[in-house]
Amino acid sequence: MRRPLPRWAGTLAAKAAAFITVMCCALAALLGVLVHVSVTDQTVGQARGQALDRLDEAVRAYRAGDALPPGAGLDPVALPAPLRELAVSGERGTMVAQYQGRPTMWAAAPADGGRAIAVEVDHSQQARTIAGLDRSILWSSALAIGATALVGAFAVTRVTRRLHTTARVARRISAGDLDARVDDPRTRDPARQRDEVAAVAAALDSMAASLQGKLLSEQRFTADVAHELRTPLTGLHAAAELLPPGRPTELVRDRVAALRTLTEDLLEISRLDSGRERLEADTEELGALVRRVVRASGTDTEVTVVRDARVETDRRRLERVLGNLVANAHRHGRAPVLLTVDGPVVTVRDHGDGYPAYLVEHGPQRFRTEGGAKGHGLGLTIARGQAEVLGARLAFANAADGGAVATLRLAADGE
Repeated sequence: MRRPLPRWAGTLAAKAAAFITVMCCALAALLGVLVHVSVTDQTVGQARGQALDRLDEAVRAYRAGDALPPGAGLDPVALPAPLRELAVSGERGTMVAQYQGRPTMWAAAPADGGRAIAVEVDHSQQARTIAGLDRSILWSSALAIGATALVGAFAVTRVTRRLHTTARVARRISAGDLDARVDDPRTRDPARQRDEVAAVAAALDSMAASLQGKLLSEQRFTADVAHELRTPLTGLHAAAELLPPGRPTELVRDRVAALRTLTEDLLEISRLDSGRERLEADTEELGALVRRVVRASGTDTEVTVVRDARVETDRRRLERVLGNLVANAHRHGRAPVLLTVDGPVVTVRDHGDGYPAYLVEHGPQRFRTEGGAKGHGLGLTIARGQAEVLGARLAFANAADGGAVATLRLAADGE
């Protein structure tokens, strides 16, 4: 069973640091091996040359019948077997082996009678030199790897920090904050060369500005249309009131009233979009306010006050939010519709088919409905906008046993 990697292991900084470390280790190992081989060959070569020179001296003394120089001898007991066999076969050679607890360079040549003449040269100093070199290579490699990894991690962290900033701004934009900008310093100065991160930041800022411009144009269009419709609708409503009684007159008045409601909703949405709405806050008893809203709606809504609360709020806006939630529950859901007050939390639930999936995931959207539902999707949009002005949180969900659930969380008095 594979163990899951820690969260940091999948980050760009961790991957880059691991890559830099591996490459530094590989480079240090390669350079260390090259230096070790080169210095070892040179050191051993010098020791081999010295041993062969002493071997030549011993061979000359042996052939002249003189005494062998110190360190030389015929068939010495400590002579390594492979080197002895080489000398007996008529060849000259050298070999490093341990002798009396220290490294020794042996050189051997053939002598009369199938014997070997050999010399020994102390190789301890050369061995210590090579060992010291290896230690120096290891320490310098470790220091170089550490320094390179730190510098690389610093450089990568600077890049990833900018990427995290860009991602954070992108999340703010997706949440609706179209004023958010990365504003990378490299994008402000045309003389500075842009890297890839700066290019992404500039593209994100450009996209946000474009979206903001289009949204503002849409909001202005909605407000202008609503304002232009308001005057002729007022006249049309007055004219409809003068029509003689009858079924056609009722139909005309009903459609004019629906059109006036739609126009007023559009005007309210345009005011909410402008962000210039101001609260007229006062302290309200939530239970009493909820009962007034239900009475004004004229609907058969069951009210349950589990725990009453005093809230600092704008009564008109809160009544608008709750009225829209109750009206939506009766229009699109099925009875019974339950309104529950539990402290500063108000829940409106029906027993219909529930909210559409897009609404639960992304919230209400104007002029979007599904499943053949009547309406324009403005009631819940206004409820959410007014809740934001109140500083409350309005969430939409579907109950496990069926039905739509809207939950409004207010700040209790004193919080």
